[in-house]
Amino acid sequence: PRPALPPVLPAEGRPAAMTSSPSPPPAPAEDALAAALGRIPSGLFVVTWREADGDRTMLASWVTQAGFAPPAVSIAVAPSRDLLAAVDRGTSFVVNILGDAQRSLLSRFGRPPTPGEAVLEGLAVERTAAGNAILAGSSGWLECRGVSRAAGGDHVVVVAEVVAGGAGPAAQPLVHVRKNGYRY
Repeated sequence: PRPALPPVLPAEGRPAAMTSSPSPPPAPAEDALAAALGRIPSGLFVVTWREADGDRTMLASWVTQAGFAPPAVSIAVAPSRDLLAAVDRGTSFVVNILGDAQRSLLSRFGRPPTPGEAVLEGLAVERTAAGNAILAGSSGWLECRGVSRAAGGDHVVVVAEVVAGGAGPAAQPLVHVRKNGYRY
């Protein structure tokens, strides 16, 4: 069960615009909350970076723009994922924005790779100046450098400066809406 929301301030502690209802609405049921969270649309992204032993990848859905100057994104990462250690070492990474026609890649990148797996084998890729993989046919790509991170419940939120990027041929990005906001 999720923790209860904090109590609503009494009417005298709220701005006038918030006092029109005599009592707060009831707390949503667990299944209604899960459905509402699942309806937050997100893109689907393949994050790529280089390690000494080769390319690494991770499928991500919680990525959003986080700044204009310098351009920045935020990405929520499970604490068990190798990307966090790479960010801590200062390793750059690419956020590949999947296009609508790249739905077939989800099963390939939807699980952590096994050690030594050639994760990009058979795929057309280009390389950034830093050697990170750009997936051909993507809607776009952003090369990033982590600048901060914070614990956020069961995920770590990484804020990263965008140091390079480009638009790809896929005009429509792949958009994801979940049935249940408590699961990927």
